[in-house]
Amino acid sequence: MQLVFSSVLPSLRNAQNQDGGWGYRGGASWTEPTAYALLALAAAGESGEDVARGLAFLARTQRKDGGWPPHPSVDQSTWVTAMALLVLADQPGATGSDDANAWLMRQSGRESGYLHRLREWLLGVQVEENVNYSGWPWYPGTAAWVTPTALTILALEKVSRRKPDPARRARIETGREFLLSRMCRDGGWNYGSTRALGFAYDSYPETTGLPLLALAGGRRRNLEKSLSCAERYLASCPSVEGRSWLEMALLAHGRTPPPSAPIPPAFRNLIDTALFVVARAAAGGRNVFLS
Repeated sequence: MQLVFSSVLPSLRNAQNQDGGWGYRGGASWTEPTAYALLALAAAGESGEDVARGLAFLARTQRKDGGWPPHPSVDQSTWVTAMALLVLADQPGATGSDDANAWLMRQSGRESGYLHRLREWLLGVQVEENVNYSGWPWYPGTAAWVTPTALTILALEKVSRRKPDPARRARIETGREFLLSRMCRDGGWNYGSTRALGFAYDSYPETTGLPLLALAGGRRRNLEKSLSCAERYLASCPSVEGRSWLEMALLAHGRTPPPSAPIPPAFRNLIDTALFVVARAAAGGRNVFLS
């Protein structure tokens, strides 16, 4: 495990910018890659100046409404607030985590709102998916999608392990029901829709592992079809992102991941590098998304 970390972590540290944040492929600092980098350093048991500078970047860029923008130049809080909260939930007494939690609790997908459903009905729009369960959108006031919903569930669940709250618990479970309602026919997930215009959409490996991970620890459900789908994907998935989420999801559900194709990791960006580190740590018994 240490050999894996020692071969990857230097590139992660070297990619840190002077302002304490990280970019996707170098360049300016963004909230999402910064959060992933900090989660990877935490998974590897790292602390010190690199982590402190990264946390300082997040503290400086949090907006007054409690959320985070994707980039400091953006004047709107978005789904990346969940990524920041995943980091801050591990920091005892971290300023900003309560405000981030409150911001996320206020968000929901537009399609679950009464006025939006009434408008669709009046227009005669045929809704092919269950809109009774509220997920989370990429941007406030827009439709909910699988990825921001799954990441927000993981963030709120992490906070709940330290500070139980009935309202938060209810919201988490509603989000999980949203994920279940977006499951594709093969048991996996895509980015959001399962059907449109009468056609069933396919799932993808990169979008199957993450929601399956977010469903771990919820009310007892039969997810055998989804777990089997994840195992099939893992056997041949070429992407680091897909393999990492699939491995972590299977482990979280008590399944030993099957041997995957012997494909050397090809890191497309910093997030791939960070997820690789986090997944290796999860295989060793420490999953920072669930700790």
